[in-house]
Amino acid sequence: MAKVAFIGLGVMGYPMAGHLKEKGGHEVTVWNRTAEKASKWAGQFGGAAASSPREAAEGCDFVFMCVGNDDDVRSVVYGDDGIFAGMKQGATLIDNTTASAELARELAEAASEKGFKFVDAPVSGGQAGAENGALTVMCGGAEADFEAARPVIECYAKMVGLMGPAGSGQLTKMMNQICIAGLVQGLAESIAFGQKAGLDIEKVVGVISKGAAGSWQMENRHKTMNQGHYDHGFAVEWMRKDLGICLAEAKRNGARLPVTALVDQFYAEVEAMGGRRWDTSSLLALLNRS
Repeated sequence: MAKVAFIGLGVMGYPMAGHLKEKGGHEVTVWNRTAEKASKWAGQFGGAAASSPREAAEGCDFVFMCVGNDDDVRSVVYGDDGIFAGMKQGATLIDNTTASAELARELAEAASEKGFKFVDAPVSGGQAGAENGALTVMCGGAEADFEAARPVIECYAKMVGLMGPAGSGQLTKMMNQICIAGLVQGLAESIAFGQKAGLDIEKVVGVISKGAAGSWQMENRHKTMNQGHYDHGFAVEWMRKDLGICLAEAKRNGARLPVTALVDQFYAEVEAMGGRRWDTSSLLALLNRS
């Protein structure tokens, strides 16, 4: 059992912290910008709620965080009430936020200077994966630091892998999101085509999902897409944040992402339709717009 802190109790962080307590049996202290949510978590799982990131991190072996973006990460890490102000020597900061690789490298360097360890560890699997403790976790950092943190991370994961030095986890998450963007657009176009052709989408997917066209998105999203239901899942605004990170990194490293840039524009149109919080599969709604 380890002493653990978890910073950020959104739709992902709340259940992830719960798995650390219930599945891992760790001593868990949480902090959230909305204190009521931290109190609710503590009441539900039997952990403790802190009044600041610093207080949550004090005396902990591992400090996890899962917040919104680069700015949010910096706001909870630095400063008098930040995580670094409370961490003990030799403790490990694990960042589950989907953020930039540049930030991961910055945090790794800053942590090292203070005698801390750092692992960037963005996740994939969405809210359902977090709730079921079945996330894929892509890590960057020193191998020894990763191996020490791995058993704790596995409390909420089905797959945990070290991709390379600091920043490699974030770069891997970018590749993940690039793959999803193009795939969902292709799935949306396929279903729109089938609907126009008068085909039974359920029957078609029942066949093609077992062949080369099959994917997680097809298996898990075709029914709601065919029904025009999008009030669930990974929000369009979150995907646009992630794709923005991908496009910024591509500009730095010289990679060409023409399809990713186009799909990001399509998501901007979905947002303009009022779909900011719709699932990413709502690209079909754009195709079916009258």
